[in-house]
Amino acid sequence: MAKEKFTVPQRSKGDAAHAIVKAGLSAVPMVGGPAVELFQYIVQPPLDKRREAWMADVGAKLQELEAKGLDLAKLQENEQFISAVMQASQAAFRTHKTAKLAALRNAILNIACGQAAEDTVQHLLLSIVDELSEMHLRILKVFSAPEPSPGMSMGGLGNVLEHNIPELRGRRELYDQLWKDLYNRGLLNTDGLHVTMSGNGLAQRRTTGLGEELLQLIAEGQP
Repeated sequence: MAKEKFTVPQRSKGDAAHAIVKAGLSAVPMVGGPAVELFQYIVQPPLDKRREAWMADVGAKLQELEAKGLDLAKLQENEQFISAVMQASQAAFRTHKTAKLAALRNAILNIACGQAAEDTVQHLLLSIVDELSEMHLRILKVFSAPEPSPGMSMGGLGNVLEHNIPELRGRRELYDQLWKDLYNRGLLNTDGLHVTMSGNGLAQRRTTGLGEELLQLIAEGQP
């Protein structure tokens, strides 16, 4: 397939002018007027930039997969894939965080390669990625295969978390809430971080089956 098919069209100054005029003509008189136009002037260009960057990124990765044998014509007919693209794209437009954008992109690519769960689970997992922060996802990945600090024979999971994610050291209130978010969504199997346990217990996986499915969905380089 020709590379040109994946080229993202660029907006021209004329397009922007047309959009401004159209918005002005459709505005309700005496309600918001200039304020609405100012909001659109400030917010719309960055949103367009996000959209175009996202489309270019996903398109380039799909092109790489096509070179490895993926049939894009069949993909166009895959309604589950199209739904995933739409859901992930809407989530991508709502974030500027690189790791979340990568997670959403990887989800699309993995689904394109046949790593799709049933529709309900797919929708749930993509919704969770949309709702969670990068730090939530980092914590989930750490506790899929936790690594206590060398020589730690006793302690709590909070010690393991602080060892693996130094940015959270001394911020117990924050990471307790992040952990609670993951536990309440059924992604972790332990409801607290501060029960003392052996070194062997500290190294046990804490992700649930659903948590593992999510990590597999957003992992880079899945077949």
